[in-house]
Amino acid sequence: MEFMDVLLKRRSTRKFTDEKVTKEELDKILKAGLLAPSSMNRKPINFMVVERRETLDALAEAKDHGAELLRGADKAIVVIADTMISDTWCEDSSIALTYLHLAATDLNLASCWVQIHMRKKDGVYAESVVRDILKIDEHYRIAGIMALGHSDDIPAPHSPEDIDKSKVHFLV
Repeated sequence: MEFMDVLLKRRSTRKFTDEKVTKEELDKILKAGLLAPSSMNRKPINFMVVERRETLDALAEAKDHGAELLRGADKAIVVIADTMISDTWCEDSSIALTYLHLAATDLNLASCWVQIHMRKKDGVYAESVVRDILKIDEHYRIAGIMALGHSDDIPAPHSPEDIDKSKVHFLV
């Protein structure tokens, strides 16, 4: 698939089928995440792959809204960043999540970025909830979770006409 086609095709999918993501597909997605650039190439990002149904269900309750889709996902990748390595953890995590999302699209898999950073569950930050579920050390921050699976409900790709060129400004 051409890169622009991947960009146009990438859509967030919140409904998954029971079909499994293969080990080969998961490996390709993780390789993409590991290739994501980071500030000063410090590579503070780690990926926690969640496959256990009980853990996916617990993560689905990690914030007040928007994580429920994890119940139907086959797998999830929790993106965590070591703050002892880099202070640009949020940016580095966001880039890695984007690479995961695009790699899943390239493999014709369904995916959705579940925002964790700055979200809450009953007044408590969702990062704390996820940290407790997964037993993550305090010096790691959690920007988001990538839900993965197969779906027959992927929204139609964007078209080149959807590109809002008014957002581009040339300074002369």
